[in-house]
Amino acid sequence: MGAAAHAKLRLAIGYVKDHASVGKAVLNKKSGLSEIEIAIIRATRHDNSPVDDKYMHEILFLVSNSPDSTLFLAERISQRLNRTRDCHVALKALLLTHRLLRGGNHGFERQLRSAHFSGHLQMSPGRSFTTSFDPLVCFLHKYAAYLNERMGWIINPGGKLEPVMSPGLDFGCYRERSLELVFHRLPKCQLFIDKVLECSPYDDFPSDRLAQAAMCNTLKESFQVYTAFREGVTALVNMFFDLTLPARVIACDILKRASQQSGKLEELYGKCKRTIRIRNLEYPSVEVTTMDHVKALEECLSNIPTGVCNSLKSTSISKRLLHSGMDKLDEVTVKMEWKEREEARLKKGLSYSSATFVSWTMETKISNVWVVFEDEDSMDSS
Repeated sequence: MGAAAHAKLRLAIGYVKDHASVGKAVLNKKSGLSEIEIAIIRATRHDNSPVDDKYMHEILFLVSNSPDSTLFLAERISQRLNRTRDCHVALKALLLTHRLLRGGNHGFERQLRSAHFSGHLQMSPGRSFTTSFDPLVCFLHKYAAYLNERMGWIINPGGKLEPVMSPGLDFGCYRERSLELVFHRLPKCQLFIDKVLECSPYDDFPSDRLAQAAMCNTLKESFQVYTAFREGVTALVNMFFDLTLPARVIACDILKRASQQSGKLEELYGKCKRTIRIRNLEYPSVEVTTMDHVKALEECLSNIPTGVCNSLKSTSISKRLLHSGMDKLDEVTVKMEWKEREEARLKKGLSYSSATFVSWTMETKISNVWVVFEDEDSMDSS
């Protein structure tokens, strides 16, 4: 009974604070800016209900009519986050930022990201939440760390999340796309997944609607990133024999980390299915990469010299991958592909000591027929 009365008292005090903040904003006669500040206060009022979408749309409408107001918006959200001592208000400020990132157009998303990297939009909760063992406060810090990583991603024209490319990078050919996959895209996906895993709802995960709504948005984005990551891992395995030794070392590190993350992510999604009471979440199928698969590829690093592909050793490794179900390469196809690549290199006058990280394109051909290699005359007659 005492706890219920205390909660009602806090809500009443919060209502008075919100009313006073709205009154101060009304006194601000700057055209358009006072309406933005009032919408922020109402979206982050003192209760545990999720952020109302009507305030998000109102903010987006006001900002679209005043393009130079993005910095003002970022500063007011940061001010709300840093000054409040109420965990629900702080979590709402983060959730509002997340919803604006997801709901705005590409231009507004770019402006909001720029405001974050310039320091106008801050994601760190105030000092009131530094020392606390409250599950909601712990989730608040983890969610803030997730949003800091989320700022490094954009929504592409297809509506999918993808990491921001560094200025001047344009990956067009197969070799450059392979470099981008190994050195940029997959590591970014793994860092993103790590931040999602840190938000894992353990037994003491807060059960209020606000935390559930924040975790729901995080899960939806993790589904997109994991699906792209899963496809990238498959592509990495298929091109593994096309990489030189330095790139193979990095690829093996990525696959080792993927082996650990896939198991944890499968566990996370299982917990969320039991804990998150929000429906219409389409969980992807998690493909767990075992260490046996990684060890099979690591044999390339110890048995194959830099840039040299020994057909027999490649055949042995491909056979292990075939039986493990990781890759559908058949032994004869692998041997023929490597032979063709060697002949192509000799014709071009190229050596295996090339300084590039990615070799020539190898097309994987799947065949269920065993082929017996014979002399050319006998093959022609057959």
